[in-house]
Amino acid sequence: MRKLLVTGAAAAAVASGVLMAPPAEAAGAVQIYRVYYDSPGSDRGSNKSLNGEWVQLFNTSRSSKSMKGVKVRDKTGYTYTFGSFTLKGRKSVYIHTGKGSNTATHRYWGRKWYVWNNTGDTAYLLYPNGRVADKCSWGRTGSSKYC
Repeated sequence: MRKLLVTGAAAAAVASGVLMAPPAEAAGAVQIYRVYYDSPGSDRGSNKSLNGEWVQLFNTSRSSKSMKGVKVRDKTGYTYTFGSFTLKGRKSVYIHTGKGSNTATHRYWGRKWYVWNNTGDTAYLLYPNGRVADKCSWGRTGSSKYC
């Protein structure tokens, strides 16, 4: 018969009858890495300018993560929702504001005007059920924010 040696906090949890749940899988895996909220040049609404505005998500895990139903949203409520998409382990995906052809590393919101406010905003990464998985805020200075 094998015996299990339990020490430290785990022993205290077992002794008290409290079971610790594992952390939510996506909470520590896919995160907002960077937001480029002020695209280069004048904000005239060209597709090139719109696509200069983006959110970069990074999968910190070695395993692929399904992004189906995951959302990226700003304070105002503008929301991008992933369809059938898998983010490979240790890889990034960029969500551009404008139009383009989706690939494994670049997704396109298809909007005709800007989402991210240059004077301050917050990007939210939401689980399909609406709970916040991650967020990143910025103020009036700069053109991008590492989160």
